[in-house]
Amino acid sequence: MSLAHPDPMRPRLLGRATVNVVVALSVLYTLLPVLWLVLAAAKSRDAVFTSSILSFHDFSLVSNVKDLLTMDGGLYGRWYGNSLLYAVLGAALGAMISVACGYAFDKYRFRHKEKLFGLVLAAVMVPQTVLALPLYLIASETGVVNTFWSVFVPVLFNPFGVYLGRIFAQGYVPDEVLEAARVDGAGELTTYLRVSLRMLGPGLVTVFLFQLTAIWNNFFLPMVMLSNQHLYPLSLGLYQWNSQATVSPEYYPVVITGSLLAVLPLILAFILLQRFWRSGLTAGAVK
Repeated sequence: MSLAHPDPMRPRLLGRATVNVVVALSVLYTLLPVLWLVLAAAKSRDAVFTSSILSFHDFSLVSNVKDLLTMDGGLYGRWYGNSLLYAVLGAALGAMISVACGYAFDKYRFRHKEKLFGLVLAAVMVPQTVLALPLYLIASETGVVNTFWSVFVPVLFNPFGVYLGRIFAQGYVPDEVLEAARVDGAGELTTYLRVSLRMLGPGLVTVFLFQLTAIWNNFFLPMVMLSNQHLYPLSLGLYQWNSQATVSPEYYPVVITGSLLAVLPLILAFILLQRFWRSGLTAGAVK
């Protein structure tokens, strides 16, 4: 009497099938809202409130875009420009500051360095909404409430970016290269700008993308700081229109179309910079 041996491939196939099912469900969960947004942005106001929204006919995307750009005197274009200014310029400067701070924490020795870095790590765990009121009080004392600077300056400092900057400096900038540059007579600033910063390029792009996403989606700080709608970013402007849509239904199509156009810069940034972003995420993973 022979005993049947269990198939060693069966657990592996079951595990792979389980993983594939979980991934498929996750992708479906992610893409369904995007599909709804794309189809809803291309439909008329009446179609948004009917079951025909998922149908592939009766498109009116061009008309919706025209209504979006002319609504309230073209405020959407102003909000879009504000968001680009806040996010792109803020992310670029914030990434430079974060990477420079992380580089200093990694390459230089000074008193209480690890304690200070521990404070940076502790600041990562502080929600941004908790800081909104103190930032408002500081802005009020300095007289910059309801100005561009009240929203722009606070986003320049990112504790998580400083942490990433130190990780990137450890993974990309060998100490031997810095010593060689110093032996050749290069000063610390010259060494950083001409040698280290070039090596930190992938890390700089990674921090930039994180900063760009966070600032582009920033909502609570502008809501606290700003009352002039000409200074609103997209997130706050679309929220205001969505609140008005309960009284004026003509705002619904423009809010949906505006939400679709609002995600395009982030998608474009990740597509164009994905090569640097992917390599940046592996910093320090392999020694």
